Amino acid sequence: ERSEGQAMMHYKNYTLNLIDTPGHVDFNYEVSRSLAAVEGAVLLVDAAKGIQAQTIGNLELAKQQGLVIIPVINKIDLPQARIEQTEKEIVDLLKIDASEIIKVSGKDGTNVEQILEAVITKVPPPKSSGGPSSATLRALIFDSKFDAFKGVIAFVRVFDGEIKKGENIYLIQGKTSSEVKEVGIFKPDLSPVESLSEGQIGYIATGIKESGKVRVGDTITRYQIPDTRYQAVEPLPGYKEPQPKVFLSIFPEDANDFELLKVGLEKLKLTDASLQFKPESKESLGRGFQCGFLGLLHAEIVSERLKREYGLGLVLSAPSVLYKIFSQDNKERFIYTSADWPEGGVFASQELWARLQILTPVNYLGQVMELIKGMEAKHQKTDYLGLEKTELIYETPLREIISKNFYDKLKSVTQGFASMSYEILDWRSANLVKLDVLILGKKEEALSRIVPEKDAQSEGKKVVEKLKDNLRSKGKDVIAPLYGGDYTRKKKLLEIQKKGKKELKAKGEIRIPSQVFIKMLQ
Repeated sequence: ERSEGQAMMHYKNYTLNLIDTPGHVDFNYEVSRSLAAVEGAVLLVDAAKGIQAQTIGNLELAKQQGLVIIPVINKIDLPQARIEQTEKEIVDLLKIDASEIIKVSGKDGTNVEQILEAVITKVPPPKSSGGPSSATLRALIFDSKFDAFKGVIAFVRVFDGEIKKGENIYLIQGKTSSEVKEVGIFKPDLSPVESLSEGQIGYIATGIKESGKVRVGDTITRYQIPDTRYQAVEPLPGYKEPQPKVFLSIFPEDANDFELLKVGLEKLKLTDASLQFKPESKESLGRGFQCGFLGLLHAEIVSERLKREYGLGLVLSAPSVLYKIFSQDNKERFIYTSADWPEGGVFASQELWARLQILTPVNYLGQVMELIKGMEAKHQKTDYLGLEKTELIYETPLREIISKNFYDKLKSVTQGFASMSYEILDWRSANLVKLDVLILGKKEEALSRIVPEKDAQSEGKKVVEKLKDNLRSKGKDVIAPLYGGDYTRKKKLLEIQKKGKKELKAKGEIRIPSQVFIKMLQ
């Protein structure tokens, strides 16, 4: 399973298809499509950490799919394991008896066989989707990878029909057809087979070279002529277009590395269709790219891969979110950078709100509440899991979570013990303005930002103070060799210098070093 995230194993007289899902909120959609491909889920909880915020989020996704839940506590061999407390948290969360929870150690194998037995006895076998005909191929894409020779390899669950090598397929949402290069299963490596049929999990080598056309959640069916016959094939439910939530600019530290950065992003895009980028140029930082990500972790993964795989030194701007603005002629636009703010101002603006879920130990509740006091947030509810954990639910603008680095602040005030997740709610009215920074009357576009009008003064003050700290004046006694120790002569020279500085200030310019911009953006 480690190589591809999925595997097929034989246990006694059964064949088990196993899929590992990411646990982070950034990849909620990918998790939901993986859960749609199976009949049951093992809810794995770390004995040392207990229930995390994303545990609850993924549990809700599994419940929405109607999956059988098998609760498991892992890492019971650790000295710091809190088995009884973790057990109490799971009981409170699932409303089950403690005897239903399996306690295991993945390290030494303790009770792992109990999980396999529970899967066999509790999880039902794969069933048809109930589609119009078993002869109609319908397969759900829940993941993919790129191969230079085979094109995009789609990881699929076949719900109806059968697929073989050499057959022609059609992707309903991607509106793309191709000839199947290979089909197979995970053992856990890719192992070719003659066909994949109803109920199986495996892969299809599509031969398609554009990763954006093979999307997670899409339905693969058989290619038919004429095209109008596709209208009779109902796609499997749940498909969504990947929508970036976090935006930031990436520049190479060395301007000569721009082309290498471009190549790196293009190659990452082949295996990550949700990554979006377009070129941008700033006088202070040179050429780079505006990039869109699913979340902060997604952005971190991409930037780390660029550094590690291409040896790039990178400058990353502070993250921003998407805004909806209405210009004076009431035209709707979506923007995420101050450079796109209309010169004539806006008639109205909106921003995304999110449901923020925080899980914190009770003894850090005060610090968390104090942190939230400084946010624009509406309290929804408070629940307790066991005796030691509190769940807090708030509604807050997405910018409060992303742009203000809320996650790092939460970890800091709770010494790393709290966790959080969020889900997008809707667009709500916001009084937004563009904050410009002027130096000697000249606008520095790289320092501009979009902020709520009520925060404009305080945000502007922070920028100016940070600029003052990073842009130090350089003093040099240039008249020292000129007055020969004569104080009267020195005083006269200082007066001339003062007059010259005044004239220079009136008509001069200040060039801010790129390193100062880098510090300001981070």
